[in-house]
Amino acid sequence: MARSPTGLRERLLTSALRLFVRRGYRGTSLADIAADVGCSKASLLYHFSTKEAILAELLLPIGREAAALDARLAPLDDRDVAEAAVAGFVDLTLRFRREMKLLFDNLADATSLPDLGIENLDGIDDRFVEAMAGRSAEPADRVAAHVALGGVFAAGAAAERLPFDDAILRESMIGSALRALGRASA
Repeated sequence: MARSPTGLRERLLTSALRLFVRRGYRGTSLADIAADVGCSKASLLYHFSTKEAILAELLLPIGREAAALDARLAPLDDRDVAEAAVAGFVDLTLRFRREMKLLFDNLADATSLPDLGIENLDGIDDRFVEAMAGRSAEPADRVAAHVALGGVFAAGAAAERLPFDDAILRESMIGSALRALGRASA
């Protein structure tokens, strides 16, 4: 008995994410995804015209959440923004840990994607660094912010392999990032 096409798009995305994380984006073909789901490549192409379109769809939720975090950070004063930026970015990385691993492992492919259609994503990495630096222009604060942002990103990408529950991961990631920024753990 053939499977219903209902939910095929979601099954394709789930399969693609799992295969991209396991085999790599470049190591996974459209035929691999279709076979994993049990549909034809033509059925897959009905929903996604290219592998890049699948990657963009998988990364879209991260982009939306990052833009929302950026908007929440904008009105905060310099004193509060670093802690809020760290906690917000840690929460984002833990919520989307598989997608973060996909992004981390395939950064060159992900950054070459066409615009995801999300407002204010251009320069968001610089705004996150600025927020984590407490809006300080001091070189030591900016470098520490890069270390904190990169560390959270890398830890989020590795979160599935770490044998800790989310509460411990969150507390440890926030504490480590705040220490990198020269701030006491909250």
